[in-house]
Amino acid sequence: MKTLAWLVLCVAGSSLAAGAELKKDIEYGVGGGVTLRLDASTPDGAGPFPVAILVHGGGWTIGDKGGSNKPGNSADISPWFSTLTDAHFTWFSLNYRLAPAHPWPAMQEDVQAAIRWVKAHAAEYKGDPKRIVLFGHSSGGHLAAEVAMVAQDDTRVQAFVGFAPVADLVQDSVSRGFIGAGLQGLFHIPRDLTDSSRALLASASPIDHVTSSAPPVLLVHGDADKSVLYPQSLAFKARLEAAGVPVKLITVKGGPHSFYAWEALGYTAYKAEMIAWINAALGPAR
Repeated sequence: MKTLAWLVLCVAGSSLAAGAELKKDIEYGVGGGVTLRLDASTPDGAGPFPVAILVHGGGWTIGDKGGSNKPGNSADISPWFSTLTDAHFTWFSLNYRLAPAHPWPAMQEDVQAAIRWVKAHAAEYKGDPKRIVLFGHSSGGHLAAEVAMVAQDDTRVQAFVGFAPVADLVQDSVSRGFIGAGLQGLFHIPRDLTDSSRALLASASPIDHVTSSAPPVLLVHGDADKSVLYPQSLAFKARLEAAGVPVKLITVKGGPHSFYAWEALGYTAYKAEMIAWINAALGPAR
């Protein structure tokens, strides 16, 4: 397994080197005295290319725009990089302030700031600011989904792709029987689920902010996920459908929480379906 994972990482890296120009540590804002940075990848060709904004996971407390602060762990988003580059997307992967040092809504504000920056600068990276898809995995899926659900004109995107997003913070805590460590740090609340903590968690849950103005949504979730349970995506999909929002769920049979691990397990068939869905949702360059 370790050998296969290493080979996957090497292949992803070579694809990026051959097909894209990668610029790292670009400042996109300052939040709470912290300089916020992102990486930008531009594919070969003239463009304008569709744009993807990537939000890493890590339980709101760890993670990194380069894939993960611990490459190969369950928060590693690096498989997105070569997939999007090969599909001729300009993509931006961002860091944001992390809990517990920076509680909610600091990281939500950072994702919103990144979207504004990308809209203003996409053309400099051969990207089309009118065709933006927002990606998020796990806790990053929660952040991206929440931003997509509550977006105003300056932060509105044309599509959202969530890999095992934590769409319902209350249900996540109920299923565990307690509030997880990440959410405790995110909101500075104790472990026990109370009426007041339920209300606080609900106030930041994407499932409770769905409206008909939400962008089209693609959910990708492994049905063997033990960290963010598969029914989270089933419930989120049902809520979106009830609001009339276009939504699709790709179920990865036997897939665990780590979609980096899907690579070594050979669970990659979802990629072509995902890219086709995104291209249809964003439409052609205008």
